[in-house]
Amino acid sequence: QLELVESGGGLVQPGGSLRLSCAASGTIFSRNDMYWYRQAPGKQRELVASITSGGSTNYADSVKGRFTISRDNAEDTLYLQMNSLKPEDTAVYYCKADEYQGRWGTLEYWGQGTQVTVSS
Repeated sequence: QLELVESGGGLVQPGGSLRLSCAASGTIFSRNDMYWYRQAPGKQRELVASITSGGSTNYADSVKGRFTISRDNAEDTLYLQMNSLKPEDTAVYYCKADEYQGRWGTLEYWGQGTQVTVSS
């Protein structure tokens, strides 16, 4: 069974930094496309960043230049380095995996989320 566990959230001042981690198990991690989403109170869940099995990355316009998504396939772990944090970055951050199924496509799995609060 594929499981994803996020960690690294917390309270940080505006302008500060955090690094989120997502540990995967029960999957061939290196074959999966991986994603970070976030959901702020009263708002829809939005895609923050993605990284493919080949290492290609994409970012939401709101975080470009501030956030970096990366993966360590040897450790089965996804990361999100968040710098220059703003109050509007406050949200629950979720890790998602698209598990490779060959010709049948992919299956989606979600972590439980980790809270990030940016406040003075």
